[in-house]
Amino acid sequence: MKRILITLGIILVAVFSMTAANPYLPLWEHIPDGEPYVFEDPDHPGKYRVYIYGSHDSFRTMYCGPEQVVWSAPIEDLNNWRYDGVIFESKTNARGNLLNEGGKGDVLFAPDIAEVKESDGTKTYYLYPNTQNGGRQTMVAKSKRPDGPFKVCNWNIEKPNETVGILHFDPAVFVDDDGRAYAYWGFGESWGAELDTKTMATLKTGGQRIENLVPGFKQDDTFRFFEASSMRKIKDKYVFIYSRWTRDGEFGLPGSNYTLAYAYSNYPLGPFTYGGTLIDGRGREKDANGNTIPSANPTGNTHGSICEINGQWFVFYHRQTGINEYSRQAMVAPINVKVTEGLDGKVVISEGEYTSEGFETNGLSVGRRYPAAIACWLTGPSATTRNQNGNSVFTGSYVEATYINGIPKGNVYDLRWNCNPVVNNTDGSIVGYKYFNLDGIKKSSIQLLLRMKSLGPQGQIKVMIDSPWEGRGGQCIGHLNFNGKTAQETKDVAITLKGIYGKTGKHAIYLVFSSPSKHQSLCTLYNLCLQNK
Repeated sequence: MKRILITLGIILVAVFSMTAANPYLPLWEHIPDGEPYVFEDPDHPGKYRVYIYGSHDSFRTMYCGPEQVVWSAPIEDLNNWRYDGVIFESKTNARGNLLNEGGKGDVLFAPDIAEVKESDGTKTYYLYPNTQNGGRQTMVAKSKRPDGPFKVCNWNIEKPNETVGILHFDPAVFVDDDGRAYAYWGFGESWGAELDTKTMATLKTGGQRIENLVPGFKQDDTFRFFEASSMRKIKDKYVFIYSRWTRDGEFGLPGSNYTLAYAYSNYPLGPFTYGGTLIDGRGREKDANGNTIPSANPTGNTHGSICEINGQWFVFYHRQTGINEYSRQAMVAPINVKVTEGLDGKVVISEGEYTSEGFETNGLSVGRRYPAAIACWLTGPSATTRNQNGNSVFTGSYVEATYINGIPKGNVYDLRWNCNPVVNNTDGSIVGYKYFNLDGIKKSSIQLLLRMKSLGPQGQIKVMIDSPWEGRGGQCIGHLNFNGKTAQETKDVAITLKGIYGKTGKHAIYLVFSSPSKHQSLCTLYNLCLQNK
């Protein structure tokens, strides 16, 4: 793995290497709704890459953006993600004229892609970019490369601003081993149909649309389909992944569409059997009293799918950052998949855990500096509330969304710009990281190095291991005091840790904030490093 030296302020020079901790893409990039696929690298036949197709939160004040971009990584190095550029923009119609005034193009929501193997041995890729503008909800574009560029292939001959086809909201397309293609879509109600493979957009001759492929959240108390259709085949089973609206009180929390679930069938269009939850973006945890709480953002949406890479299955999803749902980031978690074949067979998939690890499945490394924003536990003294204007008011720590103009040259994970600060660290807030691999500890003198900016109030950061609370198995291993007179400057602060030497394996680390100034943030966190002193 290539390493570079970068200067962080005036305090020290830190060694930093590329990392694919959660979020696994650079923190300035906002790719929600990620559909993962392993495709052959068109520039290196015989080599394969993981490609992520999602929407692009570039508008900042509303969902998504007018362009769709792709990132990819070689399957043998999931820490090395590459920006492959803009693959599609919906700006012109069938005659090459601008679709709307100003040439801004359509807003593009959650897409999908399908690979078709042609009779001559070549491959064609069909992108379903999900524009919801009138007459273009059925848009399909194709390319001979998985990284595009893609060109619309289903324009309506008679109406140059419209396309033809059957897919609508959150389109998904699956090509089976026999070459037959199937489409899935829906919002609140799920739909499915077999496609005409000549168009990859229209209904197969003699076919029919299947309504309520799985029951919607207003129709059924088990499946509870909301949106985000995605289809995968595992052995002889068809696995339908979707965003599920949980029941109020289910898991001990209010109802939410922040979970991905799955159902499975012996056939592409069902009937389906409900499988279970794949990931919960709320990060369900237990508080000091054993009550279930959301350890991440309590509200939000999610969209994603599952993918097998080098024999390991992963669930891909997204999280919210900032104080709205318009700066979402790509996340991943390993899962276990078990399939028993035959008509009576089952698909059993373990629920992924919301962690900081991402593709670093052996745990975060001792000695490596990480952005503070990979925190997977972000809570405050009480739940998120709303003020008199109806806007969200965060009562605890959260990750501040950041953007940069253009793509930086060199290492896109360079901490000089790969930094979403963790802010609003008020009294009672908890910031946690799951998990550090403590096998890397070689000395009895260990310290946690925090790059931070003190904001003035008096208070303390208590460093806990395994749990934020002693009553639930947590242990205090260090602390940092703020005397109320600390200069407000960004610098590295070292906290000596005790009771950690000799521990092995993976352990969670938590920062617990306390202050007599209840609603004032103690500091802003930029990055951290657990290191041998």
